[in-house]
Amino acid sequence: MPILAAYAVPHPPLIIPGVDPGSEKKIQATVDAYNEVGRRVAALRPETLVISTPHSVMYLDYNHISPGAHAEGSFAQFGDPDDRCSADYDQEFVHALCKSAKEVGLSAGTQGERDPSLDHATMIPLYFIKKNWPSEYPFPRIVRIGLSGLSPAVHYQLGQLVQKVARSLGRNIVYIASGDLSHKLKQSGPYGFAPEGPKFDEVIKKAFQGGDFLQVLTIDQGFAERAAECGLRSFQIMAGALDRTAIKPELLSMEGPYGVGYGVACFTPVGQEGKDQTRNYLEQYRRWDTHKLAQLREGEDALVRLARASLESYVRTRKRLQVSPSDLKEALYPDGATDKKSSAAIDTLFTTSAGCFVSLKKDGELRGCIGTIMAAQKNLAEEICENAISAGTRDPRFPPVSKDELPKIVYDVDVLSRPEPIETVGDLDPKRYGVIVSTDDGRRGLLLPDLDGIDSVQQQLDIAARKGGIDLARDTVRLERFEVVRHT
Repeated sequence: MPILAAYAVPHPPLIIPGVDPGSEKKIQATVDAYNEVGRRVAALRPETLVISTPHSVMYLDYNHISPGAHAEGSFAQFGDPDDRCSADYDQEFVHALCKSAKEVGLSAGTQGERDPSLDHATMIPLYFIKKNWPSEYPFPRIVRIGLSGLSPAVHYQLGQLVQKVARSLGRNIVYIASGDLSHKLKQSGPYGFAPEGPKFDEVIKKAFQGGDFLQVLTIDQGFAERAAECGLRSFQIMAGALDRTAIKPELLSMEGPYGVGYGVACFTPVGQEGKDQTRNYLEQYRRWDTHKLAQLREGEDALVRLARASLESYVRTRKRLQVSPSDLKEALYPDGATDKKSSAAIDTLFTTSAGCFVSLKKDGELRGCIGTIMAAQKNLAEEICENAISAGTRDPRFPPVSKDELPKIVYDVDVLSRPEPIETVGDLDPKRYGVIVSTDDGRRGLLLPDLDGIDSVQQQLDIAARKGGIDLARDTVRLERFEVVRHT
């Protein structure tokens, strides 16, 4: 069996004795579990270690696979330059993996390397494996895979390719999914506390204990972001590497005394690789995702339906949606199932003018967001239509939305109140108010309220200022606030 075992492991630098001597004693359960992982890997004698890491090169739309023959790194950035690590890459495996990804149209490969040095999320598992590796045997070569902003399905598929390549090369491998859990378990921790932190870790704990990788694929992305995790996509690739394979799951340890979650788990194949159809989690995820999207679409209100209809019409036909009350009712509710509330909402679209933002998400990640602070069209209907098209085709951060993407797009429409000037930051609340930061020379940055990961006024101001090219420490600024009505 090419995949001998897989391990989910954390990467706290303080677990290395030279980084902060004595600190590792507070996470002794993690240290003990890591040594157990090292002993188990050494006993298996793999030819190759495939390691996925959140701290290698990371792109929004591309999984980077480290090229070359050899790499080195140290813990100097953590105050420990004497602890170093080196590794030889399995170039044949890397080449075959990149070739397989290209053949199936998966966005992964060796292009775009910015820093060839080994990252700490790779070096820490190597430290414990080398510590327990018998000197008489050659140490395995490695394959280092970075994460991306792509979907859970893509990360799972990349893991499937790891399984395929290991089988085709006859290579005995161990998979190492390096990743911490939530970084927001305690107020006293370095990242503070969020209620989602302990909840996220509990979900992962149950998934690891039961070997239920569907839970790892279906975690809401907004929830994961609020928990400030870093290992989820690494675990998703690992799940794909064990695709349709019966396993024995073991949770070796889980703790978070410093406010960051550290989990160590082992997954040992116990059946023939690729033959357990009950563990085809990609198919299960796709069915789940299709059902979720259908539910979301069914629950969309009139404003969101209008945004969807406008962008879909433009992408498919390059024609703008004809907006009149009668046309709109037929376009948004072709089955004629409009209730009084929906009919009233459509009528209001033609009697109201306001600024609005249309936000697009795909697979839980932002796919475009464009809006207007004040009304730029003769009514709200046309405002939504125009901003939906702009969000899908003119957001400079993203390529235009394609026809194939349309069924996967989730829409939000935020209708803005008229901005009002404020005197102090005490008049702001990131959950209730959006903020506009502007200067006399015309620079302006805006941030909507109640966004994932924005918990403080200072965060809100910093991001809004950065969007407008404004330096809060040097520039004289004006502040305005506004409220929104969010439609989903």
